[in-house]
Amino acid sequence: MKQHVRTVAIAVMSFAIGAAVTHLPQAARAAAAPLVAGTYDLSALTPDMMPKPFPVLPNLLSKTMVVDDGMTMAVVMGTAAKHQHYNVDEVQIVLEGSGTQWLGDKQFSMKPGTLVIIPRGTTHGGLVDLGHLKFIAIKTPPQDPSDIHFVP
Repeated sequence: MKQHVRTVAIAVMSFAIGAAVTHLPQAARAAAAPLVAGTYDLSALTPDMMPKPFPVLPNLLSKTMVVDDGMTMAVVMGTAAKHQHYNVDEVQIVLEGSGTQWLGDKQFSMKPGTLVIIPRGTTHGGLVDLGHLKFIAIKTPPQDPSDIHFVP
């Protein structure tokens, strides 16, 4: 199962990077710092190894792993209230644990291997962590910190 999740994660991340870079102006692509090759054991990340949460999402831990002109990729743990991003598309891939989340007007279950596609302007969140929910969040373009708009 871990091999399957890893394969899906690599495929989605490659797609997101390719799609984002294709739509960047030539000058922005040239200005991007090159990515550095490396490997990371995401299963070894624990909540105590994560940075402190941002005040706007106090129950969500997020560790950014990749930053590029066209996208960011973070490992995320915890819960978040329902919200939207007006200028960012997001892809989430569940690595561990289980929970529920809202996507638009429907609530769905999340478990390892779940892939969630969230186009900009789509209500999502309302996360309920039913047991050590850990997922990857890929955002393209990189999210401005002010682009979190809470929804009742």
